[in-house]
Amino acid sequence: MTNIRQMLEEREHQMLSPYATFSDASKGRKRQEEPCDIRPVFQRDRDRIIHSKSFRRLKDKTQVFLTPEGDHYRTRMTHTLEVSQIARSISKALQLNEDLTEAIALGHDLGHTPFGHAGERALNRVCPEGFRHQEQSVRVTELHEKDGRGLNLTLEVLDGILNHQTSGHPSTLEGAVVRLADKIAYVNHDIDDAIRGRIIREDELPGDLTEILGHSLKERLNTLVHDIVTHSYGKAEIVMSEPVESAMHALRKYMFASVYTNPVAKGQEHKAEQMIEMLYEHYRTHTEYLPEEYLRLAEQKGESLDRVVADYIAGMTDKYAVSRFSDIMIPKAWGVY
Repeated sequence: MTNIRQMLEEREHQMLSPYATFSDASKGRKRQEEPCDIRPVFQRDRDRIIHSKSFRRLKDKTQVFLTPEGDHYRTRMTHTLEVSQIARSISKALQLNEDLTEAIALGHDLGHTPFGHAGERALNRVCPEGFRHQEQSVRVTELHEKDGRGLNLTLEVLDGILNHQTSGHPSTLEGAVVRLADKIAYVNHDIDDAIRGRIIREDELPGDLTEILGHSLKERLNTLVHDIVTHSYGKAEIVMSEPVESAMHALRKYMFASVYTNPVAKGQEHKAEQMIEMLYEHYRTHTEYLPEEYLRLAEQKGESLDRVVADYIAGMTDKYAVSRFSDIMIPKAWGVY
């Protein structure tokens, strides 16, 4: 039987840009494995992430708006899928490795906390070692999946996940695409959710920015994706034109001022932060209530108790965190009936 993986790897060299990351040139995994006879390494990573428990939990984690009433607001899962779609569109147009792009995009937020960045801020305050969701995403793939064995992803995927933040410097063009796609997705889709929630109106967006980027979600996404493709095609870097990049950064600043710190949209976040802090202190002082898999991390792998408690809380969905808080902190009625 023909080795399909090798055939696909050869096709990459025929079809992809010389600046793409080729599957057969991967730096490999931390633990060596027998290659699959059907799937190249980055496709295999993509599949592992999709089938992981941490990926499934994203559907019940906050993106921006805490417990919104309505079916159409973004969750961490839908944000992740939107980042993947935008990143794949750019990578396909630039003839980069779509499998690598998609694997990084689908894995970039696996370590995010319940209640979005409010939960991240709370854990960063109370955990002496600090907490950053991009680092946690890597920990999740390496330590928490498959009963502690981890997903054993390729180094290129891990690098892209770790460096998807604004301050990051991905080592591959595919990682650089995801880094930009993440910003494009959350700024524009948060605008869409904020308009749906009547926090802002489309006509309130700064006119000088919408003149450059567009007057609707569709127009802005189209402008940003086309600008990246046009100015990056045939180059060894992922870049935007100065006017469009400046307008996107200015729109992001507008969102921080008008939405991300808006008391209507964010008025409940202090409660979520207090809840996360109290859960952390409870499990830090009552380790007997930690699941066995987290205790093993401390006992067998030498992970600090502070880090293990942060791991446990970060893995919770919004609903599960509320449920655990209720069980721990709220007295239950009792009596003989």
